[in-house]
Amino acid sequence: MFAQVEARSEGQAPRFKAQLVLARHGKSFHWAGRFLDPTTFQDAAILYAFCRFVDDAVDAAAGVAEAQAAIAAAKASFLSETCASGVVADFMDLAERHRLDARLPLDLIEGVASDIGAVRIPSRNELLRYSYRVAGTVGAMMCPLIGVKDPRAIPFAVDLGIAMQLTNIARDVLEDALRGRLYLPAEELPGEVTCDGLVRGVKDQRAAATRVVQSLLALAERYYRSADRGLRFIPLRSRLAILIAGRVYRAIGLRVLAQPSLIWEGRAVISRREKAVRSAGAAIELLIKPALLDLGPVRSHEHGLHLALSGLVPA
Repeated sequence: MFAQVEARSEGQAPRFKAQLVLARHGKSFHWAGRFLDPTTFQDAAILYAFCRFVDDAVDAAAGVAEAQAAIAAAKASFLSETCASGVVADFMDLAERHRLDARLPLDLIEGVASDIGAVRIPSRNELLRYSYRVAGTVGAMMCPLIGVKDPRAIPFAVDLGIAMQLTNIARDVLEDALRGRLYLPAEELPGEVTCDGLVRGVKDQRAAATRVVQSLLALAERYYRSADRGLRFIPLRSRLAILIAGRVYRAIGLRVLAQPSLIWEGRAVISRREKAVRSAGAAIELLIKPALLDLGPVRSHEHGLHLALSGLVPA
């Protein structure tokens, strides 16, 4: 897979400015990425830009038909191993250099494709499967980019992606409802909760959604803790950057837990000052916690965290 990336002639556009996309759309990731070495940072930015490209194929589409066509074209690019798009060609080059598992980007595309049209997630297990596809795959793809060699690291990397996606879902309930998307598991909500009701501010519906958000953030904590147990497999410099990314993103969920009204008042954000504080805290943790320093016995991955992911790769 990705063995034959389409060559670019001298007249073609220069390489896609991946770091600009990361700085504009992924501020928390851009902050953490600056703790990586420059080459790894650029590779991570290319991966992010590709994920953003796939996501925008759905979110920026004028309608369902256009979104379906865009996703189909993206998938066809991988199956044919040729692409004229700069961002995708850069990613295909990245995938070849790092020998990424070809199933991971295809799983990502499948996950994003499920966002087309109205969205309603029936159960927590289905939410975890969705979170794996759109974010856990990204964690797995990051492993070779940051120098991880041990395959035992992959389940923990998947868990960090899932934790971050659950945080996203908790933060963006109102924004998603405006798009006709409700990711909170239907089985955990009263039947009358709808996107329209949440947007209109129906008190009982918002109260029920807030309770589910709090439950999902508690679930995210389990995945963040699991991700910590896999940090030992990451080379030291990259380890700090990944720990910072996790701590900064986790802080978004903690802010929502402390002030649930933020779900309905606007997106919860972390200031540069708080990012600096969280980053300093992560550096201290790395110095004083034996588990993060690769000391002591390796703890096996908690099998129960991936029971819902049966049949997915590499979970």
